[in-house]
Amino acid sequence: MTSPPHLETLVQRQKAFFASGQTRPLNFRVQMLRRLQEAIAREEEAIMAALAEDFGKPPFETYATEIAILQSEIKFMLRHLPQWTKPRRVKSSFLNFPSSDAIYAEPYGVSLVIGAWNYPFQLTLSPMLGALAAGCCAILKPSELTSATSGLTARLIQEHFPPEYLTVVQGGPQVSQALLELPFDKIFFTGSVPVGKIVAQAAAKQLIPVTLELGGKSPCLIDETANLSVAAKRIVWGKFLNAGQTCVAPDYLLVQESVAAPLLEKLTQTITQFYGPLPAQSPDFARIINDRHFQRLSSLLDHANVYTGGQTDAASRYIAPTLLSNITWEHPIMQEEIFGPLLPVLTYPSLPQAIQQINARPKPLALYFFSESKKAKELVLHQTSCGGMCLNDTISHLANPHLPFGGVGTSGQGNYHGKASFDAFSHQKSVLMKPAHPDLPLRYPPYGKKLNWIKKAFKWL
Repeated sequence: MTSPPHLETLVQRQKAFFASGQTRPLNFRVQMLRRLQEAIAREEEAIMAALAEDFGKPPFETYATEIAILQSEIKFMLRHLPQWTKPRRVKSSFLNFPSSDAIYAEPYGVSLVIGAWNYPFQLTLSPMLGALAAGCCAILKPSELTSATSGLTARLIQEHFPPEYLTVVQGGPQVSQALLELPFDKIFFTGSVPVGKIVAQAAAKQLIPVTLELGGKSPCLIDETANLSVAAKRIVWGKFLNAGQTCVAPDYLLVQESVAAPLLEKLTQTITQFYGPLPAQSPDFARIINDRHFQRLSSLLDHANVYTGGQTDAASRYIAPTLLSNITWEHPIMQEEIFGPLLPVLTYPSLPQAIQQINARPKPLALYFFSESKKAKELVLHQTSCGGMCLNDTISHLANPHLPFGGVGTSGQGNYHGKASFDAFSHQKSVLMKPAHPDLPLRYPPYGKKLNWIKKAFKWL
């Protein structure tokens, strides 16, 4: 496939603008971040309306997960960017004496950011913040599944930024494929594991550095010491936020056998408390993004035992908050990431066995553990691997800009949020500065007896 000429021209225009050096000064970066901050503030109502149109997202969830989290990130970057952009002095080596050494954060250049549909505003603009903070240009490719939000994003960027610096390209998979053929300096992708592999292969052909924010089946463990009332509220909130269409949502529960029954009761009570006896009528529960995903999720219900929920409505793409009991690892719902409001519940007899079951599967993007046992927390923390972890909570770790967010193994490569976003779009350039004098002769031939001298010197280092 050959990229359309207008896309090639767009990339070349951005490369020329980046080469002009205009994006590098700290004042320019700060100005652009503030401009975006003000634009988002002015468009709050339009953003909420677009997300409601795309998949019925409640205004509270839109503000908290799409708007406030972005504004918080921008404030954090504006506060810390002057420090991040300074050269970082490091100790010199004995072999290079005398010298002064430093690490310079150098912007990669022209970046491609491919966003995801489940949080279409935040997951497109959040990585972009790292590009702007680092001094890069960027082309954004939002999801075609959320046309209202993607259109609003394109308008917002077009009205406030020149296209040679920052622009939005809309379209489906063919547009993404065409963009991946172009000579970007950095690619940032958020989406599914299968598409992430395609992006990684395309980037590898041109040796383009890439950050992949993917997904997987994030487990939620509950042991017999957990506060079940608190656990139920935090699990229901984390799972059914955005109708379960969250990459770090608890994908399944792994519950100690002795507390499985009371936990299921408390989860059921909490669902009613949050969304009422008829969640379909709740203004606080979103809908499935499209018919294809609705059918995919509905088919998973056909092979599972419904403990509570299970109601569906194809016309409105509604699937109730649903708990599934008596699930085993062989059930179809345990073979793929769910990405919807279905929560399978499995049980385990002992914590080491639960850890073994988790470790037998691909490393998850997130792992959650509810327990009041310090020893059990340490065991899970040190004997499992995941992108990020919450102890006695779900999802909340991604809201802290001091914590890098990203996956490991098939759940992703690289991190972002806060300084990690700045680093994702920056090359760490090592610089050694050495004066002309003194010019010590130790390293120059003829070596003679210098080998003995250098051996003695290294013994004292």
